[in-house]
Amino acid sequence: MLITVIGSGYVGLVSAVCLAEMGHQVIAVDSDSDKIAALRRGEVPIYEPLLPELLRRHTGKRLRFSSFPKAAVTASDVVLLAVGTPQSASGEADLSQIEAVCKEIAPVLHRSTLIVEKSTVPVCTCEALRELLLCNGARTGWFSVASNPEFLREGSAVTDFLYPDRIVIGADDEFSSFMLREVYRPLSGGAYYRREEAVPCPARSHLRVRLLVTSVKSAELIKHASNAFLATKISYINTVARLAEIVGADIDEVRAGMGSDPRIGSEFLRAGIGYGGSCFPKDVAAFEAVARRCGIDFRMLRQVAQVNEEQRMLFVDKVRQILGPLMEKRIGVLGLAFKEDTDDVRESPAIAIVRELVRQGARVFAHDPAAMERTRDVLSNIQITYAADPYEAARGSDALLILTAWRQFANLDLQTLHSIMRAPVIFDGRNLFAPEEMAAAGFRYHSVGRQSPLVARPAPLQAGLPTAMGYTVARIAAAAEQASAEAPEIAQLAGEADSALAALTANFPELRPEIAADTRNSDLKAISSTISIHTGRP
Repeated sequence: MLITVIGSGYVGLVSAVCLAEMGHQVIAVDSDSDKIAALRRGEVPIYEPLLPELLRRHTGKRLRFSSFPKAAVTASDVVLLAVGTPQSASGEADLSQIEAVCKEIAPVLHRSTLIVEKSTVPVCTCEALRELLLCNGARTGWFSVASNPEFLREGSAVTDFLYPDRIVIGADDEFSSFMLREVYRPLSGGAYYRREEAVPCPARSHLRVRLLVTSVKSAELIKHASNAFLATKISYINTVARLAEIVGADIDEVRAGMGSDPRIGSEFLRAGIGYGGSCFPKDVAAFEAVARRCGIDFRMLRQVAQVNEEQRMLFVDKVRQILGPLMEKRIGVLGLAFKEDTDDVRESPAIAIVRELVRQGARVFAHDPAAMERTRDVLSNIQITYAADPYEAARGSDALLILTAWRQFANLDLQTLHSIMRAPVIFDGRNLFAPEEMAAAGFRYHSVGRQSPLVARPAPLQAGLPTAMGYTVARIAAAAEQASAEAPEIAQLAGEADSALAALTANFPELRPEIAADTRNSDLKAISSTISIHTGRP
């Protein structure tokens, strides 16, 4: 079967490459001639595991690229529309690109052409596209329009396409249903999975895939309803995480208890700094707008979006409460993409947090394994420093923020990290580490929905003096010097040193200073390790 995919963005390119992998002849079309030229050279414009390998495998064989949609459509049995549908000012999906494509290809549609809406669009869009095609030269009875929504996750899009949970076919006539069944027969019949060169997916050892055939309108609704529900789960667990922090519970334990119920499940119940990307923010807004247009007040979705926006700023507030004013603070940032295993920074919570840190005067040193080039474009007017690796971002920092859950961040050498930071303070927006592990490694560790334990090891030394949260407390040295304390007077010295730290508490209300003296060495004039300072959140 010869298939044309119009639009070589994220969904379009992955779809074209995977359809070729399944055995179809595919023409990938895009209006950007530079992008087409790069794809012909084997250059992949997005970061997506397995995509470069499959592109090399099929380019010039089953997969071709073109900038001429009319010629490609004339030669094809099936045409997939995978152009962008960005969010408009009103929150609704902007369908101008998909409408422009339909106007262009309408005059060249031949008998028995299937137009498949692959882009995420509001319900009733297929119906409108039929009318648009007819109004621009397409002949009645010569084409059909169907819906085939995608459920791809960035970072695992190739295996999501080839090993899907389900394939939704929205068809209002037998021809559309038959043609889409044929498109996906290598998966639904299991033939693809029996091939030696098939892309492996240990997590999903499918023998065949479930096809769900619905009406066109149901298929369109399924896509928006699915994404909006997943976004709702994320905002829900983040709200529960706020409560867990206040009452002293652990959101990971709460998640385990909730997720054990098969009616709930544990997926998308990870507390953090909120969702982002090209789908959830846009689809939540578009779905709410569709409901509003139909007379339904879907206020829940407005609250989902509101919670998500608040979650980012609450994280920044936590940083400011612990560190004090951020002006001239050196802040290391790990992660800029909206999630791991992608370079996509669209609507990234990390980008929003970096903007706010810089706005408050912080000096940001950031690292991301894949997304720094795209971040440079997005934050071209923001002064931040891009680090070559995580340790460079952390070096000399007053605090380190983990904003994307890249696996390599979870495997950092904590001893090295501790030694190069000015103050060993970590704010983990993705809950990559266990609080007890970080406390044992000497970090002041703050995460989402979990308590921040006291550091188990003595505070570090700076210029020979004890420090708390990276700030020298010379008043302790002065108090010890004046006291000329012997062992029996240690209690008195501890009281004087505790008073000396009152200013620290006033400036940093989240800290709880505690002074302890080592009775094995009563020569406190030496200011050695005889006095340790422990600070923690109340």
